[in-house]
Amino acid sequence: MEKKRGPKQPLKHLPALRKTLHFWFAENGRVLPWRRTRDPWAILVSEIMLQQTTVAAVVANRRFENFLAEFPDFKTIAKAAEPQLLKAWEGLGYYNRVRNLQKTAIEVLESHHGNFPQDAATLETLPGIGRYTAGAVSSFAYDQAAPIVDANIARVLARLFDFQDEIDSTPGQKQIWEWAEELLDFKNPRLFNSAIMELGQTHCSSNKPNCLVCPLKQYCQTQTPEDLPRKKPRRKMVIIEEHALLWVSDGKIYLTQEEGSRRKGFWRLPLATSEETAHLEAQSTHRYTITHHKVTLSLYPVKTVKTKGEFFGAEELKELPIASPIRRVIESAF
Repeated sequence: MEKKRGPKQPLKHLPALRKTLHFWFAENGRVLPWRRTRDPWAILVSEIMLQQTTVAAVVANRRFENFLAEFPDFKTIAKAAEPQLLKAWEGLGYYNRVRNLQKTAIEVLESHHGNFPQDAATLETLPGIGRYTAGAVSSFAYDQAAPIVDANIARVLARLFDFQDEIDSTPGQKQIWEWAEELLDFKNPRLFNSAIMELGQTHCSSNKPNCLVCPLKQYCQTQTPEDLPRKKPRRKMVIIEEHALLWVSDGKIYLTQEEGSRRKGFWRLPLATSEETAHLEAQSTHRYTITHHKVTLSLYPVKTVKTKGEFFGAEELKELPIASPIRRVIESAF
């Protein structure tokens, strides 16, 4: 009886593996707005935007196109006021990302004479640009041979090589990046990186890997794809209770500015302690989740507020930078 053959070892069949992946992507790759350009600024914006936001959310809301319409190049964003930046980034969260985009633009104009660097090593020295983003911009904009590893690619590689260690550990990251570099098609890095990322976003997804139609199934070493990749235990969610004050006068609502670096420059409803609102009756309760925090916000109508702030009308609110969860609370009450 003939012995059943196992999967082919990926690194021993590199030309065939790359050819198979390229052919699959040419037939099945999605047409996304940032794939239609070689403009390094546009590609940088897309990569920063997609770090914490799904492709579906960016496409559905035209966030990428809208942002570029307002900030089409380095010069435009470099001279923008922070409220304009924050408003343009509203709904995407992690607002230091857009601040770093502006810092990068200024750095390119001042230190690189307006010429965006092409090599990944130089790109990585710019504000807010790590190894992945540097490699992505270098390969997608300039077709430079730079490996990239995001969550999608890490998942593909962990399954492809049946990697049983935690991919977010230091040794795990080192191994995953080594495989990414070994597999990279140095003749077609833009195409290869796009294809393997697309594979992770589609057939090799985290929830339901579609192994039967995966183009790399003949090279995949794992028998239990649903168990991979392995990661460190997730951080526990922090439960937070907020007490917000709703002061409306003459058709305007009273807002205060956020404190701290994360949401500096944003406007929100003034907050109070549970003791300060113990004698008040909540008008409504709202729940939202943000960065490992589950927030329950109770809203209390009041006649005055001690916290420093300003009144704004409905039209003025449209122009203010306000975090999406807070804007939804305001819109439901005002």
